[in-house]
Amino acid sequence: MAFEDYDEYEQGEQVRKWIKENGIAVAVGVVLALVLIFGWRHWQAHKTAVEMQAASQFAVVQNATQGGDKQAMLAALGDLQKNYAKSPYAAFGSAAVAEYEVGKNDLKPAARNLEWAASHSSQPALQALFSLRLARVLLAQDQAQQALDTLQKIPAGDYSGIAAELQGDALLKLGKTDAARTAYQDALAKLDKGAPSRNSVQMKLDNLTQPQAAPTGKQAK
Repeated sequence: MAFEDYDEYEQGEQVRKWIKENGIAVAVGVVLALVLIFGWRHWQAHKTAVEMQAASQFAVVQNATQGGDKQAMLAALGDLQKNYAKSPYAAFGSAAVAEYEVGKNDLKPAARNLEWAASHSSQPALQALFSLRLARVLLAQDQAQQALDTLQKIPAGDYSGIAAELQGDALLKLGKTDAARTAYQDALAKLDKGAPSRNSVQMKLDNLTQPQAAPTGKQAK
């Protein structure tokens, strides 16, 4: 046997020996890798299918709110909240129904749906947006303290100017005039110069800083 042939033979023996000693481990590793690959693909496919189903139900909610079909709207929303709570479509659907309910002056269910939307939103910006809407609905129901509690949960920097204005409104309803004035001043400082709400905030602040009219009747000597 030539040296080269022996070398190839020896290498082949080494390979066969290694396979014999490690073949089971390699096979298991390959199987596990295949399971992980196909499992990941299956999970991704399942996740995509779930999102498509949630999107379909959200479309039903949208069409029902536009068409005024309350029964279909609530049925689709119930399915979203029950079966797709982790999907952003469930939060968007809840907010859409709340907007419809506000338009019908059904403020209690609107508040419940906005609270659900805020608590089930994974993105802080969406949580802040839905909390702002919730605070407005609570103020419309004269629940000023609940509105203030809701606003105080919003992280600093998220819609800070609008949140400060609503805090001023809530504080004013609670009879805390000085605190309301400070909140309106804070709102003006945080709102952009071109923000549509600047004029209304300035009017609210002016109303608080104007001197009170002298009482009629007997004057103090």
